[in-house]
Amino acid sequence: MKQKGLIAFITLLFLAIVLTACGNEDGENKDAASAEEPKEEATKKETEEETEKESEETGQEEQEENKEETAATNNEGSFSDLITYMEDETQGTASVLFENDKSQTHDMEGISLSLDAYTLVELLDFHRDFSIPFDDQNNGAVIIAQYTVKNDTDENVHYMPSLYMTYVGADKDLSNHRYLLPEEQQLPTLLSPNNEYLLEAGQEITGYFAYPIGEDRLKDVLKAGSVDVEVAKPQTDKDDFSTTFGSEGRFTLPLDAESADKVEQTASQGFYKDKATADNMGEKEMLESEESIGESKKLDKATVTLEGYQFTNFVPNADEAPRFQSEEVVLLTVRFTIDNEYDEDISKSSMSSNLYVNDGKQWTLNEGMLLPYSYGDAIPANESGELLQVYLLDQEQYEKIWKDKSFEMEIGPLRNMDAEDISKGARAEFKLK
Repeated sequence: MKQKGLIAFITLLFLAIVLTACGNEDGENKDAASAEEPKEEATKKETEEETEKESEETGQEEQEENKEETAATNNEGSFSDLITYMEDETQGTASVLFENDKSQTHDMEGISLSLDAYTLVELLDFHRDFSIPFDDQNNGAVIIAQYTVKNDTDENVHYMPSLYMTYVGADKDLSNHRYLLPEEQQLPTLLSPNNEYLLEAGQEITGYFAYPIGEDRLKDVLKAGSVDVEVAKPQTDKDDFSTTFGSEGRFTLPLDAESADKVEQTASQGFYKDKATADNMGEKEMLESEESIGESKKLDKATVTLEGYQFTNFVPNADEAPRFQSEEVVLLTVRFTIDNEYDEDISKSSMSSNLYVNDGKQWTLNEGMLLPYSYGDAIPANESGELLQVYLLDQEQYEKIWKDKSFEMEIGPLRNMDAEDISKGARAEFKLK
């Protein structure tokens, strides 16, 4: 009995030791698992956050891409519907010759006009009731253009969309024909005498123009390669044309791939917007330029800063050639910034300046016909603005004599809107090179 009791005691003791060991092992495993769980959860959370962030970024990129694709699709869809409408109305047959959705925008002191997209559509064998705007022919083409005018100011203005189209060699301007497109979608209907051409503060209006071109005229247009649209300026008073404001502008619409490449290359060179560039008067080639000069001179109460200059070889087109003495000339365009500290506006069109060449032995005045300013263009009181000055140079003398010698200029005096000298005869001198 004593032996059996001893055996039982030893057995129970062994079982207690085994169970205690197992319990400790389970506890250690449990503790280890408990310690690893927060790490796994943190890692999982970080992964989820990174995935969510990547998804958001991808979503934003896709959203931007979708916006661009949607805009392009909307243009295509709109033009497609308009072309179908035009075919039905005229009983003609239409086919797209060229289309372009690269937008162009011209800002006029808070009022902007954008050419959003356009298409050149051949229109054949249409009803003769539509022949008059096509030069009495029943074959030709139509340029359909989408425009957006926007008022980013806090004042109501009036905008008359007289967006006439021209081209090199044109004997007349092209304009919108109201019966080719739905009237409610045309810009001249959306901004018309019926609503006093009113463009309210913050308002944005998009509409279309249809420019008809007769079959014979189309040959001249395609030979020119591009057409230009003159940008109309807004008015503060609809009945007073003297209340127009903003700078003149022009859109160039290439009509084939080659002309489009040419326009894009010209734009990429960053020519100053003198009249030769702004009005597409011919072709420029950069000869020499200097940017970010930043030299300032005090001119009475104003500060005149020389920002840069460009020497360009200029070949005027056939329409502009008669205005120049040579088929090829050199243009010097100088860009200034004027900080107007007067209490009255400084007139841009009344500004005068002289250029001294050949180490000061010869001089010439700025060329007014190449300035992009009209009466009313000004640098407002207590504000800053850009001013361009342009000089017409004889190419032969420039190449043989002048280009390696000094160029200096004198600008002033400053004049107000009544062309009165407000700087008391003061002038500023700058050395270009």
